[in-house]
Amino acid sequence: MIDRVLSEQEAYAQIKSSRSPKAGSLLHLSGDYQAEVLGRQADMFHIRLLGNESWYDFLEQYGQLPLPPYIEHKADAADDTRYQTVFAKHAGAVAAPTAGLHFDEALLQALINKGVHVRYVTLHVGAGTFQPVKVDNIAEHHMHSEVYHLPEETISTILNARANGKRVTAVGTTSLRTLESAAHVGKLFAHHGDTNIFITPGFEFKLVDRLITNFHLPKSTLMMLVSAFGGYDLMRKAYAHAIDQSYRFFSYGDAMLITRVPSAKS
Repeated sequence: MIDRVLSEQEAYAQIKSSRSPKAGSLLHLSGDYQAEVLGRQADMFHIRLLGNESWYDFLEQYGQLPLPPYIEHKADAADDTRYQTVFAKHAGAVAAPTAGLHFDEALLQALINKGVHVRYVTLHVGAGTFQPVKVDNIAEHHMHSEVYHLPEETISTILNARANGKRVTAVGTTSLRTLESAAHVGKLFAHHGDTNIFITPGFEFKLVDRLITNFHLPKSTLMMLVSAFGGYDLMRKAYAHAIDQSYRFFSYGDAMLITRVPSAKS
C-alpha cells in the first residue's frame, strides 16, 4: 500500500511479503509496471517507479480505496462515495478523516447560516493511524510522520476567535493534530509541514476547545488523544454508554462532541 507519494516516481509504501524485499529488489505491479526498492525506514519501504509514468498516473488507473483493516469487505462503488468527505480536495491520505463523514453540504451551509465560521485544514493521514500501541511505555511508541497544510484564512479566523473569546471546534482528530502541531512549534501562520505529534494524557492543548470525533479502536493513539482532551474517566463513561446504547463504532460509526477538560490547557 502506498503510504506517501514523495515525488513523481518515489514513494513510501507498506509491503506484505513472505520475505522482506531488500534494496535493489524489483517489484512487479499491475499493468506491467515495475518499481525498485531503494531502502527501508522502520516498517515503510522507499520505492521508485520505473519508466516515465508517475505514481499519480499509476494510482489513478490501478489504485483501490484503502479501507481500514477492521473493515473486512473489499471497497466497492458505495465506499467510493461513503468513505469520502464532501470537502476533500487534495490527494494524499490513506484514510478518510471519518468525523467529517457526518457532514454534507446542507449541514455545512446550515452551520454557516447560524454564524459558524467553517474553515479547512489538510492532513494526509498515514497508515500509522491504524497502528496499535504495543509497548508498555507509551514514550517508546513511534509515530509516523504525516504531511499537513494550514491555510492563511484558517489560522487568521482561529486567532481572531481566540482573541474574542470564541470557541474553536475541530472536526476530527486529524484537524486537531494539525492545529496543535502548528501551535506547539510556534507556526501560527500559513505553511506546509510534517508532524509526528503524539498526544497523550498530560498534553497541554493551545488552540482547540471542542472536538467532534468518532469512537476509536482500543489501545490506539487516537484513544489516548481523546482521553487527553476530554479526560480519561469521562471517556470511560462515554464508551460504556455507547456500548450500552448500541452506538456504532469506528469509521462508519457514530460521533460525539467532547469539550476539553480545563486541566488539558496551561
